[in-house]
Amino acid sequence: MKEIGVDVLKVKLSQLLGIPRVVASGNYATPFTLLKALDGSVAEYRLNMLNAQNGIPDRQGVEYETAFVGAGMRRHPNLTYIPCRLSLVPVLFRDHYLPDVVLIHTSMPWNGKVSLGTEINVLPAAIAAARKNGGLVIAQTNPKMPYTFGDGELDLAEIDYLVAVDEPLTEKPNTPASDVAREIGARIATLVADGSTLQLGIGGIPDSVIEQLHRRRGLQIWTETFSDGVVGLQRSGAMATEAEITASFVFGSRELYDWIDRNPAVRMLRTETTNDPSVIATKHRMTSINAALEVDLFDQANASHVRGQIYSGFGGSTDFIVGALHSPGGKSFMALPSWHDRAKVSTIVSRISETVTSFQHSHVVTEQGIADCFGHSQKEQVFSLINRAAHPDAREVLTESATKMGLL
Repeated sequence: MKEIGVDVLKVKLSQLLGIPRVVASGNYATPFTLLKALDGSVAEYRLNMLNAQNGIPDRQGVEYETAFVGAGMRRHPNLTYIPCRLSLVPVLFRDHYLPDVVLIHTSMPWNGKVSLGTEINVLPAAIAAARKNGGLVIAQTNPKMPYTFGDGELDLAEIDYLVAVDEPLTEKPNTPASDVAREIGARIATLVADGSTLQLGIGGIPDSVIEQLHRRRGLQIWTETFSDGVVGLQRSGAMATEAEITASFVFGSRELYDWIDRNPAVRMLRTETTNDPSVIATKHRMTSINAALEVDLFDQANASHVRGQIYSGFGGSTDFIVGALHSPGGKSFMALPSWHDRAKVSTIVSRISETVTSFQHSHVVTEQGIADCFGHSQKEQVFSLINRAAHPDAREVLTESATKMGLL
């Protein structure tokens, strides 16, 4: 490991051959200083990030690659989307999309190590692949990045160059949940039992579920990501005593980042572990809560495409849905509003015309009610989706379509 400045880094990067593939910390841990140095030193390169946010380099000569599209790459003409479950992205780096450079955003060194902090995810696999194939691993160390324990702890010897920065971390805006999200969250919360293990994402619906669970007891967290609501759960006494909170990346307020800093109760693991369906299935009463854009009468969900174009990707939802269904007492919830206000259409449709992201869930939940799906006949499933989850204005049309398709 060698600590260098930005000017020296630019010289090192300018020596890269061909069109290098660069994997960078994604989600809300973007290494902006490193990306700026890269962009000013390399004429052409491939930039591979998960859920890349706004502010990343965008010019001719930069090709985007991702298995999960974020706002920074969405609908971009130079985007290459790679369909892949989140748990299998490490396999992509190992066998198909070998990284030449990995740019990471870490904590300051501590006891001979740095930590990937809020974003572990697929980065350990990318680092291993780069080192195996003679690539570079470059870290920007930041005093504002928390030090978290687990798979994101890296010996300094695993890093080629360190660049010291002092950048604020992106924080989650404090936006109140809509009335619809609160209603959906409250309905899901009624089916979450004491002793459940939760996978909760980020957004109005997961936040609304958490708000309703403070009186539960013995809860555990095994998830790909969490936000500030988990802090409230622990402080309320809802969490199991001495239970570790396990995740792969985090996004929230500065208070959350300070709370996870050197917190032994938080264990940040690589995606291959957190999102392995066989591991998820071992968790007691695994309760998976995910969101969709639309669900059809076959209980197929589209959570990734809008008007025929990729909007996001599989993410980890497919991993957790399968794992939860195999867990003793487990449940998978697919949540969505029953009506799309802008388009003025039902989100419960007769048959999805977009790409299917997942299928077969325990329950589909809207503000209208809860449709029980798994463990029921096709006819019962269709009836439940129409009469308990769909918007009242859509029920007659859905019933007619179901009858024509021979489902009722």
